[in-house]
Amino acid sequence: MKSAQKIKLGISIGDLNGIGGEIILKTFDDSRMLDFCTPVIFASVKTLSFLKKHFNLELNIHGVENVSQVIEGKINVVNVWKENVSINFGVEDNESGKYAFKSLESATRALKNNDIDVLVTAPINKNTIQSEDFNFPGHTNYLAKELEGDSLMFMITDTLKVGLLTDHVPLKDIAQEITPQLIEKKIAIIQKTLQQDFRISKPRIAVLGINPHSGDNGLIGQEDETVLKPTLQKLKDKGHLVFGPYAADSFFGTKNYQNFDAVVAAYHDQGLIPFKTLSFGEGVNYTAGLSKVRTSPDHGTAFEIAGQNTANINSFKEAVFKAIEIYKTRREYQKLTKNPLKKTTKKF
Repeated sequence: MKSAQKIKLGISIGDLNGIGGEIILKTFDDSRMLDFCTPVIFASVKTLSFLKKHFNLELNIHGVENVSQVIEGKINVVNVWKENVSINFGVEDNESGKYAFKSLESATRALKNNDIDVLVTAPINKNTIQSEDFNFPGHTNYLAKELEGDSLMFMITDTLKVGLLTDHVPLKDIAQEITPQLIEKKIAIIQKTLQQDFRISKPRIAVLGINPHSGDNGLIGQEDETVLKPTLQKLKDKGHLVFGPYAADSFFGTKNYQNFDAVVAAYHDQGLIPFKTLSFGEGVNYTAGLSKVRTSPDHGTAFEIAGQNTANINSFKEAVFKAIEIYKTRREYQKLTKNPLKKTTKKF
């Protein structure tokens, strides 16, 4: 009997001057990883060969011109570029940003065309990648546009999941960004994600307050009273298990998050500081709300250690495993919802 085809796992290489190449190659230096998926790295054989030599790795890579030539059981590299590229570890420059976008663009196109099943992105430098083609604050917004979805930054581990109402938004603009419509949309994305991607049929969701102490009944800002609380009450009235708002300063320290399937933070640092404190190096950044599965490690380019052969691969490896797991879970969910068990009635 023919075995099922392994998941094709696309990988964008990120900023070449950062730790992306190192964590990718070291992850697949363990040949057991090929039992779980067929890796497809979007970069070039020349670039990967340089990185292999620099980090003293013996793994074999298989260069291809397009994804149709990918071979199962090998570490495949799609040649997105042919020229030699200078890699200057730890240096922030526009040249490395240009190649980071070439890799991401090619990988995203393959994802849209179903040439790969999932995408794992290595870290980019959000400054150097900017161009006419990439005018976004990060991966999440770019993929939302390309895949035509309502994206949500969802930081996940097995025991903690934190979603954001706003992600890469300046602090001074947060209050204006958070509207009843945004709250309802983001919570709906989290609910659907927990159901279809994590097998949680009736998720319990905690929401953190916008202002310190959730506004202290209007003493510290009006947004919690006039926007957040009425919207949460509306959702509760509809039968959704949504709770809060909770004061963010004590919520994680008291381990209250353990009582919920997910936590919704109002803005980036309110959610990511406690998440990374509790799970740094083990967490995964998952882009919820899209028709495709994309994950990434929970850290950046780490220019300060790039090229030094000291990068921790745990978060990237976990991003690979989570992408595979979510893909399989969603596929099962879709099969069940398309072909639900039919109720039959019999007369006796």
